[in-house]
Amino acid sequence: MQNALLLSEEQLALQDTAAAFLAEFANARKPRDEDARLWRRIAELGWPAVQVPENSGGLDMGAVELALLMEEMGRRLIRSPYFASVVLAQTALLHAGNAAACERFLPELASGEVTATLILAPGLVWVPEAIRIECRRDGDGWVMSGEAPQVLDDGSAAMAFVAARTEDGFGLFHVSANAAGVERSPLDVWDLTRPQCAWRLRDVRLDADARVDAPGKLEAGLARTVSLAALQLAAEQVGGAAACLDMTLAYTKERVQFGRPVASFQAVKHRCAEMMVRLETARSAVRGVAASVDCQEDAQALACEVAVARVLASDAYRYCAQEAVQLHGGVGFTWEYDPQLHFKRAQWGSQWLGTASVWRERVATQLLDLA
Repeated sequence: MQNALLLSEEQLALQDTAAAFLAEFANARKPRDEDARLWRRIAELGWPAVQVPENSGGLDMGAVELALLMEEMGRRLIRSPYFASVVLAQTALLHAGNAAACERFLPELASGEVTATLILAPGLVWVPEAIRIECRRDGDGWVMSGEAPQVLDDGSAAMAFVAARTEDGFGLFHVSANAAGVERSPLDVWDLTRPQCAWRLRDVRLDADARVDAPGKLEAGLARTVSLAALQLAAEQVGGAAACLDMTLAYTKERVQFGRPVASFQAVKHRCAEMMVRLETARSAVRGVAASVDCQEDAQALACEVAVARVLASDAYRYCAQEAVQLHGGVGFTWEYDPQLHFKRAQWGSQWLGTASVWRERVATQLLDLA
């Protein structure tokens, strides 16, 4: 069997195209009015359609291709709705949505004409007891109320898929961002490359077909969504760690102390070598898990495999970002250099879709159950 970590010619071409395009149009330091233009270009390249089936207007690729795109976006700190709309909203529809909802929403999400986001429990986790939003029957329709204090939304999302409590359990609902009773407030966030809003839902009236989850699929579907999203976040973190290593190597070769480039000192070499080891270990884990996603049906087994990639990537990114700041000396904290941007992104990513300790506990629980 072919080594799952080896990329095909098509995958290498996708990676090279993404790297070249994003290097030219990276927008982390550009005004926010550039974001919409970048998104249109991303849509023209077909990237929002990567994981969508062909019969819904997609390219029907897999988790590996999506991970390659996410890695390059993480490398360039791309500010776009891609993670929220593709990795979160699309994935939730694909694994928890009913046929009518998929037929209705996937084509326009795949085209990039509209963007969406996903609202779960705080921290973007599927923990039913932590769901704060409620949806009650009102005749043939629904009425939704509640607050989501942190939502991945740059203000351009046309809709959200919201996990809410119902009289008989939980459901996944489509909510238009322009619906009466929906209030969105942009948040002042530490990581300026990851815009967020607070959503407040005040007696929002929804049609009967606003409930989009397929009968019997909600819990397993959203659990799988969180696992797959955590894997793609890990891919993004690998890209960020790679950028930290690259910029650190370049800077230490240029910076001179005691008449020698800083990169020539053995202590600096050791620290850079440790960055590379952590990066490559995380990258191997992410790509290995991504290559096995399609043949892994067991939710618990998938979650444990994702946990390995998630923890390694999160730890690698935080370590590499921290080392990049330190090895850049005093300028590592300044706005003019990128290490501080990656450090903020690394801190943000470590707290969403389950912290590293939560993923470690999941693995430990399964191993103990098997013992």
